[in-house]
Amino acid sequence: MTTNQAWWRGAVIYQVYPRSFLDTNKDGIGDLAGITRKMDYLAQLGIDAIWVSPFFTSPMKDFGYDVADFCNVDPLFGSLDDFDSLIKAAHDRNIKVIIDQVLNHTSDQHPWFIESRQSHDNAKANWYVWADAKPDGTVPNNWLSVFGGPAWRWDSRRKQYYLHNFLDSQPDLNFHNPDVVKAILESVEFWLKRGVDGFRLDTANYYFHDTKLRNNPPKKEVVEGSIGVRLDNPYAYQLHIYDKSRPENLAFLKALRQLLDQYPNTTTVGEVGCDFSLKTMASYTQGGDKLHMCYSFDLLTHDNSMTHIRQIMESIETGLADGWPCWSIGNHDVERVVTRWGKNQHSLEKAKLYMILLLTLRGSVCLYQGEELGLNEAELEFEQLVDPFGINFWPEFKGRDGCRTPMPWNQNQHAGFSQADKTWLPVAESHYPLNVAQQEQDTHSCLAAYRAFLTFRKTRPELIGGDIKFLHADKQSLVFIRYSKKHSCMIAINLGDHEFKYESSWLLSSIDLPNALPVGEVSKHDLTLPAFSFVMAELADKSFNPNKLI
Repeated sequence: MTTNQAWWRGAVIYQVYPRSFLDTNKDGIGDLAGITRKMDYLAQLGIDAIWVSPFFTSPMKDFGYDVADFCNVDPLFGSLDDFDSLIKAAHDRNIKVIIDQVLNHTSDQHPWFIESRQSHDNAKANWYVWADAKPDGTVPNNWLSVFGGPAWRWDSRRKQYYLHNFLDSQPDLNFHNPDVVKAILESVEFWLKRGVDGFRLDTANYYFHDTKLRNNPPKKEVVEGSIGVRLDNPYAYQLHIYDKSRPENLAFLKALRQLLDQYPNTTTVGEVGCDFSLKTMASYTQGGDKLHMCYSFDLLTHDNSMTHIRQIMESIETGLADGWPCWSIGNHDVERVVTRWGKNQHSLEKAKLYMILLLTLRGSVCLYQGEELGLNEAELEFEQLVDPFGINFWPEFKGRDGCRTPMPWNQNQHAGFSQADKTWLPVAESHYPLNVAQQEQDTHSCLAAYRAFLTFRKTRPELIGGDIKFLHADKQSLVFIRYSKKHSCMIAINLGDHEFKYESSWLLSSIDLPNALPVGEVSKHDLTLPAFSFVMAELADKSFNPNKLI
C-alpha cells in the first residue's frame, strides 16, 4: 500500500476522548491543547490517524454529543486556533485527523431548535421531527429512546411532541427537509476546509425516520448487540425498523460522499447500531459511492468466544462485497475490554491478545485511548457518576463513566492528567500502576506490546489489505490465514488457560516477532500455543494455494 492510495484501508485509528486525555489549563477537563501536547506519544504508538470525540460548542448534557454549534469549539476545549494547531501537529507527524460528527440531532439549545419550537410557521419550523399528540394526549407512537422511556417529549410552545432518540435535550433533525440536509453538509464542509482528513459519523443509521410514524413491532428474540441495547433496557424489546435504518438514508450518504470526493484522501467511518447491523454495514459501504467504512457493535458486546468472532467476520465477508469494515473492541460507550471480555483476570496477557486479534482481522481498526495500557473498567460510586445513561439505569447498569475516566500518564497527582484540585471524573486507583511513564520503562508492558506490534504490522501487507480465511474456531482459540497476491501468513490465537495445538497441511516457518508479545512455537506442520499466547507463521509459497481456500 502506498501513501497516495486509500490510506484508510487497513488504517489504525486511535480514538481520543478529549475530556479525559490531558488537561493543560488546570480546570480538571482535558482539552485540544492536551492532545497537541501528546502528539509525540501518539506518533510513537504507531497509529495512522486519530479520531477526536466531540469538542463542539455544547451544554454538555451528553458531554459533547449534544451540539449547539456545529462550526465552533466549546471554550472548555479551547478555540478554533487550538484546533488548527492540533491539525498541524498531527500532519507534521504524518497522522491523519478524523473528527466526530453528530449529525442526527442537536442540543435543545441550538439556535435552530430554539427557533423551530417557537411556532408552526417559522423558517425552522420543519427542521425537527414534530408530531401531534394522539386524541387522548399520549405520544404519537411506541418509539423508545435509547436512554430510557418514550422517544417523544412534549413541547408546550408548539403544543406538539418532538422526537429524541437519545436524551430529551437532543431533538432529532428532520432529514426529510432538504434545507436541513443542505445546512448539515455545509457544516461538514466547514471542517473539510480546515484540513480534517475524515469523519466518524455518530449514529449513522439514525438520520431518517418513517414519515408515517408507524409503530415498531416487538422483537421476537431479545439479544444484546444494538447500540444502547441491554436486556434491562426496554429499547431492546422492539425491532427498530421505522425509527432508524430507513432506506432514504442511502441518498443522504451518497450526497455526503460526493462532498468528500471534492477533498481528496478524506474518509468516513460510520457507527452502525441496529438489528441488522452487518447487512446495514454492507449496504452503506458497497459501491464506492457512500461511506468508506462502517463499524458495528457486534464486537462491543460481552460475547468474546472465538466462534462468535468467526461468525461475525464470515458474515460480513459474505455480504460486504467491495465494502470495507472497521472494527473496534472498545470505545467511550462500552465497558473496557479487559473487564467486559477478560473479567479483569490475566489482564496483561489478555490485553495483548485482544490487540493481536483486532490488528490481524481484515479491515481498519479503531483503538480506544487507554487500551494500549490495558486499562480496566473504573469502579465508581453513584455519587461520582455524571453520565445520564448510568444515572437513569443504576444499579443494574452503571453507565459509561467507567470507561471515560482520565488517562494515567504518571504517578503524580491525578496520574499526571491535570493539576486541578478536582477532575471531572476521578482517576481510578487501579489505573495508577498502569500509567504511561511506568510502562515505558518495562519492555514487556502492554504499551510496549502495542508499539512493537503496530510497527511490525506495517511490514506485513497482507495484514493491511489482504483477504482472510478462517480455519478453526472454538470458544477460546482461533486460527485463520491472511493473504494477498505476494504475501501470506497463518495466525493462531489462544485465549484459554490450557495449551492449544493446531496441525497444518501447509508448510510453515516461524516469523520473528517482537519480544514484548506472548508467542508460541511453530514447527514444520503444526503450531503449539501455551496458555494466553499466539503465533504467526509464514506459509511456504510452494505449498500454499489461495485458490484452495475458496
